Amino acid sequence: MPEGDTIHRTANRLAAALAGRPLVRFEARRLVGSGPPPGTVIEAVEARGKHLLVRFVDGSELETHLRMTGSWHLYRPGERWRRAPATARAVLETADWVAVCFAAPDVVLRPPPRPGGPASRPAPTVAHLGPDLCAPGLTDADRAEIRRRIAGVPPAVPLVDVLLDQRVFCGVGNVYANELAHAVGLHPLTPAGAVPAATWDELIVSAHRLLRANVAGGPRRGGGVRAGRPGVPPLRSTDRPGRGRPPPPGHVLVPVVPAGAGRCTARPGRLKICSTFGLITQGSGPMVRGPGLRGSSM
Repeated sequence: MPEGDTIHRTANRLAAALAGRPLVRFEARRLVGSGPPPGTVIEAVEARGKHLLVRFVDGSELETHLRMTGSWHLYRPGERWRRAPATARAVLETADWVAVCFAAPDVVLRPPPRPGGPASRPAPTVAHLGPDLCAPGLTDADRAEIRRRIAGVPPAVPLVDVLLDQRVFCGVGNVYANELAHAVGLHPLTPAGAVPAATWDELIVSAHRLLRANVAGGPRRGGGVRAGRPGVPPLRSTDRPGRGRPPPPGHVLVPVVPAGAGRCTARPGRLKICSTFGLITQGSGPMVRGPGLRGSSM
C-alpha cells in the first residue's frame, strides 16, 4: 500500500485543486446518507499517516484509506477518466476540477456535528495513531510521546514490526522500515528490547527526515538522505551492489536469513540486495527472505 509520504503528496495535490472551492457535485454511491450539498465549500484536504481526510466548512468529513487497491485522480470537468466509473468510491467536483477516489476499500463520510455538541471531534479511525512523521516539525513532545509508546512494546517484538506499527508513529511502510533498519546497522528482526535508546532516537529522527524529504516531491530518496552512521553508511540507489558494483566501504556481507516468506535470486558471483531487509548477500544461489515483511493497515 502507499507509504505515508505518498498519501501526504496526494493530499497536497488535492488541497491545491480543491481547498477553498465550493462543490458542484458530491457522489459516494456506496455510502449511507447524503453528502454535503452543492455549494458547500471544501475547507481542507489533509493526511494523517496513511489516512486522507477531506474537511468541509459545514463540519462534515470524508476519510479514505487506499490500502493496496485505492487511488485518487484529478481531472478537468469533461475529461475522460482513466479508470472505470463503476470503481469510483467518491467524486468531488468543483468548477475547475474533478477529484475521484477509485477502488479504496475504506471510505467513510462523517456528518456535521450535532447542534449543541462539540465543534470538532477526532476521527475514531485516526485517534489511536502515533505522531505523524510525515508532518513538518518533529517536536520534543512528539519524540517524548513516541518514546513512551515504544516503551510499551513487548521486548520480543521485532524491530520491523515496531517501525510498521502506526500506533507508535505513523507514516512508515515496508520500504522505509527496512531502509531505516539498514541505516542503523540492525537486522529487521532484532528484538525491540535489544535496541538501545540512542538508536531509537536515531531511527525516529531519520524516519522523519526521510519521509519529509519525499513529501516534497521528485524521485523517492532512500537512506542517502541522512548522514552516514560510522561503519554503516546509508545505501544510495546508485551504490546498489545488485548492479554489479562492489558494496560501498563499510558494508559487510551477511549470512542468508532463515527460511521464510519468499525468495529473491542472485546470479553466482554477484552481490544482491534483498528488498525485504536491505541486506547484502553473496550471489551464489537463492537468497531466502525471512518473515519480517508485513503490511501495515492501520
